[in-house]
Amino acid sequence: MTTTDTHCPYCSLQCGMRLSGRPPQAVEVLERPDFPVNRGVLCGKGRTAAAVLSRSARLTAPLVRDGGALREASWDEALERVARGLAAAGERVGVFGGGGLTNEKAYLLGKFARVVLRTPHIDYNGRFCMSSAAAAHRKAFGIDRGLPFPLEDVSRTDCLVLVGANPAETMPPALRHLRELRENGGTLIVVDPRRTKTAELADLHLQPVPGTDLALALGLLHLVVAGGLTDPEFIAERTSGFEGARAAAMAHWPERVEGITGVPAAAMREAAETFARARTGMVLTARGPEQQSKGVDTVGAWINLALATGKAGRPLSGYGCLTGQGNGQGGREHGQKADQLPGYRAIDDPAAREHVARVWGVDPADLPGPGRSAYELLDGLGQPDGVRALLLMGSNPVVSAPRAAHVERRLRSLDFLAVSDLVLSETAALADVVLPSAQWAEETGTTTNLEGRVILRRKAVDAPEGVRTDLAVLRELAARLGTDKGFPDDPEEAFDELRRASAGGRADYAGISYRRIAEEDGVFWPCPDEDHPGTPRLFLDRFATPDGRARFAAVSHRPAAEEPDADYPLYLTTGRVAAQYQSGAQTRRVAALNRAAPGPFVEIHPHLADRLGVADGDALAVSSRRGRALAPARITDTIRPDTVFMPFHWGGEGRANALTNPALDPTSKMPEFKVCAVRVEAVR
Repeated sequence: MTTTDTHCPYCSLQCGMRLSGRPPQAVEVLERPDFPVNRGVLCGKGRTAAAVLSRSARLTAPLVRDGGALREASWDEALERVARGLAAAGERVGVFGGGGLTNEKAYLLGKFARVVLRTPHIDYNGRFCMSSAAAAHRKAFGIDRGLPFPLEDVSRTDCLVLVGANPAETMPPALRHLRELRENGGTLIVVDPRRTKTAELADLHLQPVPGTDLALALGLLHLVVAGGLTDPEFIAERTSGFEGARAAAMAHWPERVEGITGVPAAAMREAAETFARARTGMVLTARGPEQQSKGVDTVGAWINLALATGKAGRPLSGYGCLTGQGNGQGGREHGQKADQLPGYRAIDDPAAREHVARVWGVDPADLPGPGRSAYELLDGLGQPDGVRALLLMGSNPVVSAPRAAHVERRLRSLDFLAVSDLVLSETAALADVVLPSAQWAEETGTTTNLEGRVILRRKAVDAPEGVRTDLAVLRELAARLGTDKGFPDDPEEAFDELRRASAGGRADYAGISYRRIAEEDGVFWPCPDEDHPGTPRLFLDRFATPDGRARFAAVSHRPAAEEPDADYPLYLTTGRVAAQYQSGAQTRRVAALNRAAPGPFVEIHPHLADRLGVADGDALAVSSRRGRALAPARITDTIRPDTVFMPFHWGGEGRANALTNPALDPTSKMPEFKVCAVRVEAVR
């Protein structure tokens, strides 16, 4: 039996798996116990991942729009239409990428935008996922890597504070680390407005009002300072800015914070004392505190808690972000962000521009400057000062973007839209040209998981006839637009160029090769040369700031951009369920996953259900100032009475992101997905 060791196409764990079989026979997913992140454990999405390889589940020929409808076309016709459509827009051409693209694709997509199209207008859907944590990470530590330690360290820390994360549903194989933590005598504190499956494992669950995580973090730091529980030696030797953070925290006394968050002061005291007195401890955040219009400050406040108690830059301690998308980490390192060049370099840094331009063989002066962030780019589509033609690769913003109905209208207003995807997503259905792309098991490429471990997805099966890789598409388009060289369709060749472009940058991959990844089961960046062992654990000697010190953030609470009022009296928060993934473009095509999670729902508290006069399963209309969604009620006492929850995996009338608020964090440009004001009504 022929088998191929590879990795799951879904979340940032990038679980190891083994594939057996060749089409037209069924491809089987097998366990791969030797990969350290998941040790063979797979969730339902991973176990059924091969189902999307079926011809019936995906695109197998290019589509072009004629007379209002899409029809099949040859690759030559489709590529020529794309080249003409992009060229016709001149300077008003844009590119939108995805956090699921491999490192090689993300790298060459950024290069394509800047070298071939010469446009600053490029960003990607990862802006909607980790950008607030990334910005806070850079401010505090000088570098952004989701986890500064391997995931296996989590089970060995003494106290873990998990903020706005539900790995029981978003990354189930990681749950064993939480169970092992408790088996080892550690304490788990979960912060979430819902009593999720993860929160049910906790020793202490703090259930704040949505959008008040910043106040809660400040209140905990207040208690640590007032209780004499800081680590003065660590603060003096390894940090700066404590006095400003201390002053801000002292304005957030427990009773004030209880009034803001709804979390009892006694529970806050228990959490603060437990974390501060623990010998080692970690704070991990996810989308809950990050997807807010104050997400960077909120994450900064949670980092402050770790720094003040000496729980950073030491073994089994630190702050980390649970990255979401499969290549959410690598996708934000190598150039598909509006303000970035490969290696996590700033696009407005002259030295960075000179280095990358030398690798690309172009004049630094010809590289465009920073562009607009993801929502700003989408919001401007088709407008007088916005992009008129867009190449979109591996993203589905019609479902995943905030204020999604508005974004859909903007996409429809374009002069030209080309989409490269493996399925006909809701966004692809709007396109003038759809290019069918190969997927995870049909091509080789690297991704970087939440630990900063660069891993290798290996090709296991051939793509159906009529399907091409995204690298081949970029090479063909570059040639048709006048650039014959510099866009290899061989992934290893592309990766070797990425290594040169990243050399000397914060995310330095220079010493990482396909051979090393295969031999070592992944290599942690930074890895500046081939003799370097990689860096599984960051900051043990110094932080990556110029003076080697971590920086406190002097931040204060402020309310969400939109609070409930008489017209919209409830909070809405959104998230994921275990059997679906992101916009559902792949998972909604898998029968077993649809049986487990067949459609959207509205989670409401029994008190709200009584006021509305509805029973479980009754139809509800949820309205915000931006739109309306319809879905059945799911009545549960695990949610706050003032809050409703909707998963965001579906389009159509149950589209949760028709409701969400695009108010942006001023630093990260993260939209406020996690809190907005809504009205809920029974549909009779």
